[in-house]
Parts: sequence; structure tokens; C-alpha cells
Amino acid sequence: MLTKEQRQKRIQEIVAKENVSTQSELVRRLNAEGIKVTQATVSRDINELRLVRLPIGKSKHRYSLAQVTSETDVADELRRLFRSFVRDVDRGENMIVIKTAEGHATGVAYLIDKLQRDDIVGTLAGQDTIIMVARSVAEGEALLEELHALMLS
Repeated sequence: MLTKEQRQKRIQEIVAKENVSTQSELVRRLNAEGIKVTQATVSRDINELRLVRLPIGKSKHRYSLAQVTSETDVADELRRLFRSFVRDVDRGENMIVIKTAEGHATGVAYLIDKLQRDDIVGTLAGQDTIIMVARSVAEGEALLEELHALMLS
């Protein structure tokens, strides 16, 4: 039986080499290799690995490892994802809620976390919603303006 780390490493290898577009496809692929997993386990692994769903044409997507290294890469990719997949942003005090297209919240949150900004305490992502916590109400207001600008850029 594989450890969690070994299983997640195998998931990264699979999505790096193959077009896997759904969690159930990934479950079938792993089970075919003798790695017994449930869809719930794969869903958690996808979130923990911060895999992103990239469009591949004709309304199809594939899971991918986020390929960002420099600050410029992160900012450019975040801008692209905001234009493509973010549907709305809203704020309550120092918390910002970001609504995305289904399945894209973890990829967007991953890039926000990669920014490593002092004004952002952290993010929490589900399937289509991200909660981002700003350090203060004033920083939350400024971040909301930045996020709105990303949606339009």
C-alpha cells in the first residue's frame, strides 16, 4: 500500500504526462495501476497538490501542475485565471470571497498564496469559492480593488 506522499507523487506524474479531465478519470487510472482510492481521496489530493484545470479546447479541460516560478509568472498567470475563471469578488470586513467557475478555485488560490504578500494572511479554497483573509479592513478594501482590476485587465 502506498503512503499518501507516494500516491500524490504518482498523481503529479500522471497529470504531467496525460490529459486527465475529471476526478473519476484519475480514480480509474490509479485503480488500474493497483492504487485503490476513492473519489473523495482524489479530491482531497487535488486540493492539497493545488492542481489547476486548464482549458484544452472544445469546452474540455485537463488537470495540470501549476507551472509558475517567478513573481512575474505568478502575476501573469493570476491575471489570466482571473479573466478566464473568476466570476465575482466581494468583501466583508477583512475577508474577501472570490467566486470562480466550477473546479478552478484551488488553482486561483494557489497563485494567490504564491504571491507571499504581507497583506494577505491566507486563502481557503473549495470547488468554486475562495475565502481570502486580509490582515486588516483597510488592506481588504485595497485588495478588493486590485482583484476587480484583475478581472478587467
